[in-house]
Amino acid sequence: MIHYKRPESVLVLIHTPDLQVLLLERAAHPGYWQSVTGSQEADESLAATAVREVAEETGILARPEELQDWQITNHYEIFAEWRHRYAPGVLHNTEHVFSLQVPAVCQVTIAPGEHREYCWLPWGEAAAKCFSWSNRDAILILPERLAGR
Repeated sequence: MIHYKRPESVLVLIHTPDLQVLLLERAAHPGYWQSVTGSQEADESLAATAVREVAEETGILARPEELQDWQITNHYEIFAEWRHRYAPGVLHNTEHVFSLQVPAVCQVTIAPGEHREYCWLPWGEAAAKCFSWSNRDAILILPERLAGR
């Protein structure tokens, strides 16, 4: 049986209190930098998806209550080269934005098949480095999100 990805995913911005943002470089696409992302599985809640993806992609262990659910949903067309992962005819994904504040810049353990490198950058530089518009836009509003807490 073929298991297709669900077209429902999370984007998790991992950042420090002084707005250093963690970015990961995609293994299959050198130069494509992004925050943690991943598709929701089976009966998983979105928060559980975010916690799982953070652990898988960075080695950072977080609890659901440590995440901030931004209540922002992005809809976008799935890149043609990645559509084979989804059921035939699925062309769009719905992405839910979360953030996770860590105390300071830290070492992370990347998933080698998924990512090549990681870096911590000031929020403005991180936004400029992202290949995804939804990721860039989320990073750009991070300072006002934190100020509003």
